[in-house]
Amino acid sequence: MLRILLAGGGTAGHINPALAIAEIIKEKHPDTQFCFAGTPDGLEASIIPKEGYDFKPIKIKGFQRKISLENIKRNIKAVSYLAMSGHRSKQIIKEFAPDIVIGTGGYVSGPIVRTAAKMGIKTAILEANAFPGVTTKILSKYVDKVMLTVKETEKYLDSSVKCTVTGLPVRKGFKGISKQQAREKLGLPQDEICILSTGGSLGARVINEAVAELFKWYQENNIKINHIHSYGKYKGYKDYPDKLKSNGIDLNDKRIRLSEYVDMPVCMAAADLVISRCGANSLTELEAIGRGSILIPSPNVAENHQYYNGMVLDKAGAGICIEQKDFSAGWLKAKVNELYNNKEKLEALSENAKRLYIKDTPERVYGVLSPLIAGVIINSDNDQ
Repeated sequence: MLRILLAGGGTAGHINPALAIAEIIKEKHPDTQFCFAGTPDGLEASIIPKEGYDFKPIKIKGFQRKISLENIKRNIKAVSYLAMSGHRSKQIIKEFAPDIVIGTGGYVSGPIVRTAAKMGIKTAILEANAFPGVTTKILSKYVDKVMLTVKETEKYLDSSVKCTVTGLPVRKGFKGISKQQAREKLGLPQDEICILSTGGSLGARVINEAVAELFKWYQENNIKINHIHSYGKYKGYKDYPDKLKSNGIDLNDKRIRLSEYVDMPVCMAAADLVISRCGANSLTELEAIGRGSILIPSPNVAENHQYYNGMVLDKAGAGICIEQKDFSAGWLKAKVNELYNNKEKLEALSENAKRLYIKDTPERVYGVLSPLIAGVIINSDNDQ
């Protein structure tokens, strides 16, 4: 029986590809046993068990680059976690005894995958972003297989590293529902424009504030746009609906759908336009469903990688990418108004997004992993 350990977490952008990889492998090898390693306080700690997989916690944190008293305290804790990470990684690996270890990003991938490689276990990593993080740059020199979401990433890695562009695997839900079906499910009209906006699973202040101004603009000008907004699970946004009400926005308006978190596959399928950050997972989902987008990269990420992600879509005419320093509610209202009055441009964005999607990503991912899997199966047969 095949045993695979997946390591990744911190954000849905690292968790969902790991779950998608598990789906790909299970289709070929239904009896495979999976285990996921992640941080105990990350989203993975709640998401993975709900999906029915074993979860092994490991404490690990990234280092803060800006100098402040608070960040110094965080970095001291990060050093202590890093010092213990090798021991904990070895403990997890020995307990589960994986045949293959796969890292999908986040700080947790580093110690787990590196320890597995040192122990002689077959390893692979998937880099979701156009600009690779430090962890990927280091691990790429030690692992057996390196998978990339986009070809642009290759130029940032050592020339000796052999990579395969697979695209980023997305879960089946993002490919199985039409716009008509999604709108019927949500009770939305078929003949009006629908916008989905999100700052990610935790939300984003700048997007929340700009969307609040959009809502007010719709209602004051009787603009017939249906708008679904996910304001995020971050504790600082709990009072977001109350703030909208105090700003004169009628939340009983049937065209406004507001919640902390939404059923993303259904809501994205229902939308004509998506306003979003530039996490690699979100962008691949846009491509899979074929939706145009307005993209505001988070400036608070390592190596400014979200900007590079967003510009891949921008250059392909699949999205409109604007840096946060240049973004404002006024700019967003003008851009939404432009697309509202230019349906052809809106449709062109969606068509170009669809063209970017690598449709055979599952086959490519399995093609990369199959030699590792085959080696495990051959060895198992020889042992019997």
